[in-house]
Amino acid sequence: MSSYSPHMMSLFITPWNWQLAKKYIVRLTEEERTDLESLIHKGKVAAHKRLHAEILLKTDSSEWGDPWLDSQISEAFGISTRTVERVRERWVQEGLESALNRAKPIRVKSRVIDGEKEAHLLALAYGDAPDRRSRWTLRLLGQHMVELGHVESVSHETIRQTLKKMS
Repeated sequence: MSSYSPHMMSLFITPWNWQLAKKYIVRLTEEERTDLESLIHKGKVAAHKRLHAEILLKTDSSEWGDPWLDSQISEAFGISTRTVERVRERWVQEGLESALNRAKPIRVKSRVIDGEKEAHLLALAYGDAPDRRSRWTLRLLGQHMVELGHVESVSHETIRQTLKKMS
């Protein structure tokens, strides 16, 4: 037999209220709800913006809202539950406009080749090719940029993207 009391067993059987476990809870004002509803019914709105507005309306826990579970929202709109969580989080932390628009990507690495280095790369690329070569290769350009001390290291793909951008 089990060493758990009947009261303890009910804790395991009772369904968990996931609404309480949510860290970011959306409570829209009546004006915000009206704005979001008009945005949804507008003719020309970006698809991601309309979707985020729908998510906010479905997660609204205010007196005017009827909140859905994240899993219900994700099934209804064909998105992941993580998307619903991210929209709620951005609404709580950054506000309505930020939640409606896509998040700006955070660039971790700084650019290896900036404006001055681009000029050196172009001068090198349009100059004469090294001895015994008919033209510059991307790898050769990268090696010469390192040898000349313009960069510490650079990949041939960075060289390619920079030259493509400049042409």
